[in-house]
Formats: sequence, structure tokens, C-alpha cells
Amino acid sequence: MGPGTKNMGKIISIANQKGGVGKTTTTVNLAAALGALKKKILVVDIDPQGNATSGMGLSKKEGESSSYDMIIGGKTAAQVIRQTEFLNVWIIPSSMALAGAEIELVELNRRESRLKEALSQVRESFDYILIDCPPSLGLITLNALSASDTVLVPIQCEYFALEGLSQLISTIRQVKRLYNETIDIEGVLLTMYDGRLNLTQQVVVEVKKFFPKKVFRTVIPRAVRISEAPSFGQPILYYDKTSKGSEAYMDLAKELNKNNKKRV
Repeated sequence: MGPGTKNMGKIISIANQKGGVGKTTTTVNLAAALGALKKKILVVDIDPQGNATSGMGLSKKEGESSSYDMIIGGKTAAQVIRQTEFLNVWIIPSSMALAGAEIELVELNRRESRLKEALSQVRESFDYILIDCPPSLGLITLNALSASDTVLVPIQCEYFALEGLSQLISTIRQVKRLYNETIDIEGVLLTMYDGRLNLTQQVVVEVKKFFPKKVFRTVIPRAVRISEAPSFGQPILYYDKTSKGSEAYMDLAKELNKNNKKRV
């Protein structure tokens, strides 16, 4: 893994229990952009669908070690980390076995902190650890929130954008009270943004009201190239470096990094 950085890596969960808001797209593309900024990044894919794993060009082969083996099977993080072909980006891949992990976790001791314990052993080797959460608020997401310093919330610019968010906020409050008193919101990211639509402007106003001072300046445009990239197993930065989507994720990486300058 090379020499560890002096600071503990910052752990950021990318979460929103609503599906299709750009969680995985954000995880994969932000990781690649931060890697290009010479930060060492670990992506942790804990979504059974494994789209961050395939979006980083890795196949979800049966029998290969995954986040499931680390959370349920007792493997260490170091045993399940794999290098991607992208600069400064490593990944703990997903596995379909995670689909049954919610039920298996119920039986285990310290069931909400298994991910936290596993990641604590590798934190010093990375600048940022990005956790791609499943679109639900079950025990797997609870593990991610318990392990994280902050939560990044992608929100799609569409009708009902804020639907269900109060549930996410109350889950974060509950985690803060019971398991992780320092957790905070990293920021809210507006995705699939189309400045020409009145609806987009209305959503922006609503989101800023709901999350005062927490909305990233950078917005992610609605762009065909961004949605094409995963099927080629590449972040947008590698699939089409000069596209608007690629520029947007580089801007987001710079903004996030600047917000964390005191740490990293």
C-alpha cells in the first residue's frame, strides 16, 4: 500500500435511501477525481448490486474476497482491498452475498460497528475512504454511518427530491446519539442538474432551505457521457476527460478537498 499518510483518512459515506439519485456515480467519479489530485482513495462498496465495483472496472467474481467477507466473514480490510487501474484508487469490492447480510448481522455481536472496526486498521493508508451505501437504511447502512466522519448526500434535481430525506436525517441523528457522536453532514450534492428547467431552480431553493450552508457549490449536470461511463467500467475522468461531467467531478473533488484542508 505504500507508506501511510500522517493523518487518519477521512471516512465519508455516500448515502440517500432513495435509489437513482447518483450515489454510485458520485462515489466512483469523486474517487477518481480525488485520486487525480494525488490523494490516496479507498472505495468501499457495500451495496449488494455492486455498481461501484463494476463502475471501477472490476468483475464481481464468485469466490473473490469482498466487503461481505470483511463485515460478516472476519477477514481484515487489508485482505479484501484490491487495486484499481485508476491512479491512487483502491477498492473493497461488493458481493451478491451482501443481500443476505442484513439478516446475518442481527445475530452478531457489535453488529453496528463491524465496518468501523475493520476500516480502523487501514485508515492511515488513505486520505479519503468513500463508502457507497445501499439504497436503504438497514444494518449495512448503519454500519457505514457508524464508521464515518461525515455523510455526503446526493440529491437528484427532480420532483420529490426531498422525499424521504427527513428519514435519513433522523437516522443520522440516531447514529449520532447511539454510536458515533461526531458524525456530521459533509455536504449535499445536486445531481442531474439542468439549469434550463424551472423545476431545477425550485429544487435548488428547496434543498438549500432544508440544508442551510451544507450544499456544495459544484453541481453535477445531467449528461449522457456520465451515464455511459459505467458500462465501460471507467470513471468519467477516464472515459471522457474533457466532458462537462468530468469537469464537474474535478470541481467537486477540489471543493471537497478545500473544505477538508485542515485535515488532509
